Amino acid sequence: MAQQKSGEPRSLRTSVKGPLMFSAFWAVLAFFAVLIFASGGSAKTPRFDLAFTGAGIAFIVTLVVAAMLSMSYKDNAEHLGKGSGVNLSSKKSSSGHGGHPAQPHSETPDGTPRDDLR
Repeated sequence: MAQQKSGEPRSLRTSVKGPLMFSAFWAVLAFFAVLIFASGGSAKTPRFDLAFTGAGIAFIVTLVVAAMLSMSYKDNAEHLGKGSGVNLSSKKSSSGHGGHPAQPHSETPDGTPRDDLR
């Protein structure tokens, strides 16, 4: 849950203003696009019914997507921002190339080295 204090304005992530403006922008864009392209030319009457339907669908879909994305937002754990990174050491690793462990020299049960694996 977001830590909200009374009397303070909400951040953009927890406010409803951001997703509403985002959805309204795409609804207006869809309205004009459908109004222009659905009429089929300047000689025919504009199709306001399809334009309003397209704008409503665009508004609802983008609002639902923005709400789902904002609900799935989660801060990274604090320990993930610490440290020097991965494999920054110049120390030679014990593994072979490609992350595969190096083949140990195998020995027979009596302790003598086997020559067939070399």
